[in-house]
Amino acid sequence: MGLDIKLPEPNPYKIKVTNVVIEINFGGRIPLDRIANMLPSAEYEPESFPGLVYRMTDPKATALVFTSGRAILSGINDIEKAKKAVERMLKDFKSIGIEFEKEPEIKIVNLVASADLGVSLDLNTLVYELEDCEYEPEQFPGLVYRMDDPPVVVLIFNTGRINITGSRDINIVAKAAENLRKKVEKIGAVLKKRE
Repeated sequence: MGLDIKLPEPNPYKIKVTNVVIEINFGGRIPLDRIANMLPSAEYEPESFPGLVYRMTDPKATALVFTSGRAILSGINDIEKAKKAVERMLKDFKSIGIEFEKEPEIKIVNLVASADLGVSLDLNTLVYELEDCEYEPEQFPGLVYRMDDPPVVVLIFNTGRINITGSRDINIVAKAAENLRKKVEKIGAVLKKRE
């Protein structure tokens, strides 16, 4: 299963995975009507959405399953839970007679992680000094920064806490946190270091 995420050691920015989005390719068509009729946690209303919504409670996760044989699994905040959710879904599908010609292809398509730069920030300074960012404090307390190196989106809060999305690799998340810390120091947007 292509679902290995190891947090960097050391982890100076206290990076934590908060959501993992996984794509599953079953390698063949999936009978959504059968799943909807046989599994109580499945909802299928093709007139309003072309996919089946499959909710699991242990571990808690939601999958969008399409007739084409692809599924998107989300709502998971831990890679071990992600593995269990994939195994659970495959087991549930097999229990109602759905067979797969080959082992499904499984890959991470997006990671969302939180981190802490350890400093308080002046977001008003950052909005003028960083390119590709938006900051409207009346609508949302964080600054949205579209970083080029690495290409991710970072939500930056004045507390120095950040959320990073748009990566498939935890090492890219760590690189984004490191690069952002260097930028805010160079710009002079650090208000004070936190303990």
